Amino acid sequence: MSAFTVGISGGSGAAYALRLIEMLLRSDEQVKVIVSPAGEKILELECDVRLTGTLMDKQSQLRDVLRIGKTEVGLELFDHKNVAAPISSGSFPSAGTVIVPCSMGTLGRIANGISSDLISRVADVALKERRKLILVPRETPLSEIHLKNMLAITQAGGTVMPAMPGFYHRPTRIADLVDMIVSRILDHLGIDSSIFERWKGEGVSKFLMEE
Repeated sequence: MSAFTVGISGGSGAAYALRLIEMLLRSDEQVKVIVSPAGEKILELECDVRLTGTLMDKQSQLRDVLRIGKTEVGLELFDHKNVAAPISSGSFPSAGTVIVPCSMGTLGRIANGISSDLISRVADVALKERRKLILVPRETPLSEIHLKNMLAITQAGGTVMPAMPGFYHRPTRIADLVDMIVSRILDHLGIDSSIFERWKGEGVSKFLMEE
């Protein structure tokens, strides 16, 4: 059993975060979750998930959304201000960190080594410890500053994976688009999943002949 950290910041794409956490838990992984105030807002706005009350209240509410029993281990929620949390240390045995969605503000802070909250801190730790870090931004168009920050993350050893689903699998539901991105994240974390039908090259020869 491994421990993965999932940070939910602002921007858009809360459905990606919930599906990723669900799939990690289904794979019997431990998931440490951090939700920023902006992340809480998008969870409510986009997924009707309202986290209120104490940290334990919010953890219980998130468990209910994910249909996890109260006695089951695996999910642990951390306060975004708690930079002294165990996961903020390089000594914590993390198998990988994913920030999804990742706002451009969060990405910019990570790219410049500014650890102003627990989300940016765990990302900073992932980079310095040479561990897996995946940032999933959802923004368009991109400014030169955004692109430079993404390049800085990549050069530092992180992976920038914009939420840009394809359509070759003929999606018929929003969930199909969500699963494509989540499947790619899981691939990079080294976790097998069957939620997305991989490209098998159908029609490639015909396409090349016509081209």
